[in-house]
Amino acid sequence: MNTADLPPLALIAGPTASGKSALALAVADRVPSVIINADSAQVYRDLRILSARPDEIDMAQAPHRLFGYIDGADACSAARWAGDARAEIAKAHEAGRLPVLVGGTGLYIRTLLNGIAPIPEIDPVIRAAVRAMAVDAAYIALKQEDPDSAARLAPADTTRVQRALEVVRSSGHPIGYWHQRRTGGIGDRMKLSPLVLAPPRDWLVQRSDTRFVGMIESGAIDEVERLLMRRLDPELPVMRAIGVREISAWLHGDLTRPEMVEAGRLATRQYAKRQYTWFRHQAPQDWRRTEEPLTPELVEREVTRMTGFPPPATSAIDAA
Repeated sequence: MNTADLPPLALIAGPTASGKSALALAVADRVPSVIINADSAQVYRDLRILSARPDEIDMAQAPHRLFGYIDGADACSAARWAGDARAEIAKAHEAGRLPVLVGGTGLYIRTLLNGIAPIPEIDPVIRAAVRAMAVDAAYIALKQEDPDSAARLAPADTTRVQRALEVVRSSGHPIGYWHQRRTGGIGDRMKLSPLVLAPPRDWLVQRSDTRFVGMIESGAIDEVERLLMRRLDPELPVMRAIGVREISAWLHGDLTRPEMVEAGRLATRQYAKRQYTWFRHQAPQDWRRTEEPLTPELVEREVTRMTGFPPPATSAIDAA
């Protein structure tokens, strides 16, 4: 497909603490841009610190959209975010700015680019029956009723096995049937310039550990205390965010402070590992990837590639 005449869309994706925000700001420093959040935790107003949302200084450098715009009492779905992102991308184009999607929530990004599968509402009776099944029994049933999904999924992947089984039983069609009928995606209407940051694991672990300790020292405990005072449903995404559960356990006396810090670090590492896995297996193979740590040289190179503009002769970008 000839994309020369399509409106541009930059995408910077990858695991937490990989340097996505710094790279996005560098892009915005090179060309007029709008930075659009694609992180499922950073949409919540209540999680400024624990979601590592850009601070006021960073947000003053370029227009930022969809950061902290949803109250924690609401659950933001991928479909809602995708609709909001489409609107912000259109506004950026109208203003003559480059929209720069930044985040690590693969489901959000895939929903925006590929669209939404029009799966009908699941019959609650069927859902309850499927959720009550042991995972091995559910997998055996899935092999009989939707063999394609069973072949694709691991037998121990409880969530996806249950989802595939409830879809085929409730709708009468396998989940793949619905995925082939996605609607609303914008990927084929944009000149997409994607980059997946996949730096070395040890480098990322060190950054993640340092970041979580910094969050604790910068007010994350107060942030969680304010959330607990609201007495929100513990199943809401904001209450299940990394750091919220660990700090809550410490506040309730279930963990010591060192145990809380280590639990938060571990949860962050596990989340980064899941993001690595998603972008390795779910992202299109033709998306550009870099496995280098974020350095000034990498920033200069990738910003030039994304924007088409080389740096000024006196430019010096701090990637820290």
